[in-house]
Amino acid sequence: MKLWSMLMLAVPLLAQETILLHPADKVDPAAAPEKIEERGKNGVVDRSIANVLQPTATVYLASPEKANGTAIVICPGGGYQHLAIDKEGHDIARWLNTIGIAGIVLKYRLPGSMRGLDQNNIHDVAEKIHVALEDAEAAMLLTRENAAKWHLKPGAVGLMGFSAGGHLAAVMGMLAPPAARPDFLVLGYPAIPAGLAVTTATPKTFLVAADDDPLVNPADNAGRFFAALRAVKVPAELHIYSSGGHGFGIVQNGKTAAAWPIAFVAWLKEAQLD
Repeated sequence: MKLWSMLMLAVPLLAQETILLHPADKVDPAAAPEKIEERGKNGVVDRSIANVLQPTATVYLASPEKANGTAIVICPGGGYQHLAIDKEGHDIARWLNTIGIAGIVLKYRLPGSMRGLDQNNIHDVAEKIHVALEDAEAAMLLTRENAAKWHLKPGAVGLMGFSAGGHLAAVMGMLAPPAARPDFLVLGYPAIPAGLAVTTATPKTFLVAADDDPLVNPADNAGRFFAALRAVKVPAELHIYSSGGHGFGIVQNGKTAAAWPIAFVAWLKEAQLD
């Protein structure tokens, strides 16, 4: 069977549990209720979640015969105003299970639009998105705390983010405290802050984007982050495909960007993270 066919085999629902990241009493009882909108067509599930009140981590462990000890916390995108929780979350986790990786889907609180914020100051950015950062840090710590229980390798816990989730993951890679900092990053069509704090402590990174993305210019975002990593000799790999647009996830849309999972699997093997 061809590699691509193997990667895209249909996968059953394998979520073991959904874990609350913070005590229930941290939820504001006066806040607007969580809003879920189904946007899918032709039987495809594509939910959007807004007004996240209680952040969670939904854990998908690979089957024992496939599990390789690697785990990835997944940050869906949505402009920090909603979460594309299926196509950039649960669908990704199920696919990761097929290649032996545990996927942990993060439903994080949303700080709202970045419009008007000076993104040249990375610390101002971190303050603006602090609730999302708190949730990402909690998910990373949760995964590491359960490494033995979930049969994970302690040095192979990554963070993956798409669009605004890629923004969140990139900030985590630059500013998260050592205990919560990911061992590697996977950034899909990420929005990257104008100001960077890339150092030798920033994790090795795999980046993917499409040249025809109408929302996030790949050269100014993924390309700029790649260059900053290279400047401090942090291993990084960048793929900018000719077509794919924005928000392609792992959808088979006939565009060239749909091939990124094959490159990602090869990168994992070379980085000895598979």
